[in-house]
Amino acid sequence: MTDTVFPTIGYLAWQFSQNIAGRLERELRALDLTLAQYNALIHTVRTPGLSSADIARRSGITAQSMGAAVNQLIGRGLLRREPHPTSRRSMCLFVTEEGHAASARADTVAGRIETETTSLFSSGDNRTLHRLLYRLVEELNPDSLASGARSDVMAPREDRS
Repeated sequence: MTDTVFPTIGYLAWQFSQNIAGRLERELRALDLTLAQYNALIHTVRTPGLSSADIARRSGITAQSMGAAVNQLIGRGLLRREPHPTSRRSMCLFVTEEGHAASARADTVAGRIETETTSLFSSGDNRTLHRLLYRLVEELNPDSLASGARSDVMAPREDRS
C-alpha cells in the first residue's frame, strides 16, 4: 500500500500548466504569435544578446523549435541577429522596436490570463504560490529565471530596421 496522494503535485502542476499554455497559445494567435515566439521575445527583452540555443534552454523548448520561432520573428522584423563578439558560430539576438511593442501586447494578454486563472486566491495566496513555484523552478531550471545583461555579448547596435 502506498501513501501517495492522487492527484500528485506533479499531475496538478501539469494540468495547470496545460490550461495556462492552451489559453495563452489561443490568445497569442490573435497577435500572430506562437507560445515559442512569445518565449523568444520575452527572454530577449529580459536579456539582450542571447542565442537561440540559450532561449531554448531557458524555455524548455527544443533548439529546433526555438530556431524556427526565432527565424519567423526575424523575418517579421521583431528580432534581429548580430554576430557574437567572440564566437564565430554563435549569433546574438536583439529585440527591435516593433518586437518590443509586440512583446508588450503579449505581456498584457499573459497578465490578464494569469489574473483570471488565479482570481480565486487572495493576494497573499498568490504571493505564496508565486514564491513556492519560483523556488521549484529556481531549483529545477534556474536558467529560465536568468535575466540581465550578459557580459560576454556586445551591446546592441542601433536598430537598423
